[in-house]
Amino acid sequence: MSGELKTGEVLPSMRALAKSTRVSMITVKAAYESLQRDGFIETTVGRGSFVSAQNKDFVKEEQQRRAEEYLQQAADIGRTYDIPVDTLVDMLKIFYQGED
Repeated sequence: MSGELKTGEVLPSMRALAKSTRVSMITVKAAYESLQRDGFIETTVGRGSFVSAQNKDFVKEEQQRRAEEYLQQAADIGRTYDIPVDTLVDMLKIFYQGED
């Protein structure tokens, strides 16, 4: 998701990754299957696993979930300290638009 790995980049075999990270082969296999299911990697029998073009919908949904967590924290603070919701909304707009 960070872009550190490029589309088409080959990933280590499950066996090699398990050995180099000292993690169970079963754990690595489950991780690869999860990454494939979510569209982050493609696996071809006999060729290996490769980074696929990112699943943009999944990435957007994940980032929206993270933003919701922060907004929940801001709402909790606002309620606890009687900060008006309009003030919180104004602060969010300033941060979103990049104004100082």
